[in-house]
Amino acid sequence: MELRKENILIVDDDINILELLQRHLKSWSYHTYKALSVKEAVQILRDTKIDLLITDLKMPQVDGSELIKFVSEHYPTLPKLVVTGYPSIQDSLVAIKSGVADYLTKPFTKEELKSAVTNSLGKRDNLISSSSNLKPTKDNSYGEIIGKSEKINDVIQVIERVKDNKATIFVKGESGTGKELVARAIHYQGKFSRAPFIAVNCGGIPENLLEAELFGYTKGAFTGADKNRDGFFQAANGGTIFLDEIGNASKAVQTRLLRVLQEKEVVKLGAQKASKIDVRIIAATNGNLKEMIKKNTFREDLFYRLTVVEINVAPLRDRKEDIPLLIEKFLFKFGVEYKDRFVRITQEATAILQRYNWPGNIRELENVIQRAVIMCNKIIDVEHLPDNLKFDISFPEDSLLPLKQIEKEYIQKVLNACNNNKTKAAEILGITRKTLRSKMEN
Repeated sequence: MELRKENILIVDDDINILELLQRHLKSWSYHTYKALSVKEAVQILRDTKIDLLITDLKMPQVDGSELIKFVSEHYPTLPKLVVTGYPSIQDSLVAIKSGVADYLTKPFTKEELKSAVTNSLGKRDNLISSSSNLKPTKDNSYGEIIGKSEKINDVIQVIERVKDNKATIFVKGESGTGKELVARAIHYQGKFSRAPFIAVNCGGIPENLLEAELFGYTKGAFTGADKNRDGFFQAANGGTIFLDEIGNASKAVQTRLLRVLQEKEVVKLGAQKASKIDVRIIAATNGNLKEMIKKNTFREDLFYRLTVVEINVAPLRDRKEDIPLLIEKFLFKFGVEYKDRFVRITQEATAILQRYNWPGNIRELENVIQRAVIMCNKIIDVEHLPDNLKFDISFPEDSLLPLKQIEKEYIQKVLNACNNNKTKAAEILGITRKTLRSKMEN
């Protein structure tokens, strides 16, 4: 039996209910995914394009209502169907406020389920339409891209223009800014989302293997090639291939890549005959390809082929208004993973995270939140943050201040981080309380 296009995610801690729902949905030709917990559900949502969420509300550890809130914030066009054995006015209010498409009470008949599923999927187009009429900053998310800043809004506007065609796209940004998330958004938000998406880290594959991995090889093409094998380009046929750190590709790989772009065909290593392919190429780098062209380490003709459309992803220090939203995303992710609940953060800790300049960008922020969630109980406070963040002091590049003023501001930052505990602050600064008091008074 041929499956429909719709992917339905079922979340319930009762395995019998999961199997019952899956059996009914499969009988109607839907493709189903099962999760026994919110943690499993979040992982599936990250890895798979889901068209309908069916979830219970009352579950141990993380409650289903938290999942509904998370989906509403991060996947606003995904319809939600609640199935519960414990209906209440409060549950109904949570469901309504979170945009739940329908609400079923256990036990329910097969016909009632089918009607609710059909109704919920029917509302999907309305959700997508209403979402597209809003500025992306209203939703605070676009696929896995989180943010409300003007710079993120600019990125999303470009994605909207290119997502439904196969023009070659070049994504530029510092390490850790989320270039792969941009590539995934281009693919999964567009009309080719059901086709393959293949991500390749050109810097993570040894130079002598990258060519074979990308383009495939025939039996006997080189030592160890004991059979014919397709490469990443063949695997991505019909969809998108994301070539991260393209600047690490050798001249041989660059030459073959140029042929793919010009002729829309791939020749395996050791083969004489080319194979036609239909692949959208998205390339990315945190380096300067123009400088590499000057040094003759990157082909200029390939550069212009790759940069039909350019997307610049701003560093996190230039869009600090997005930090609270990113914090919230990572709190949910790691709270579910390590604590089986939603972890919260104090205003003081959030303020420190917003002041920091994040040289490692979003990846560094994610690592800091991950560590803090592990170290805290239920709430992240200043004490759970790394010392280099708590005592960081930074000024604009064009700001030149007297040393005495800088010293005084730094001392105040240490006092704030220590909740004005002068003994502890003096210990951190390596001075006596008397010296501390003197420096603050002068």
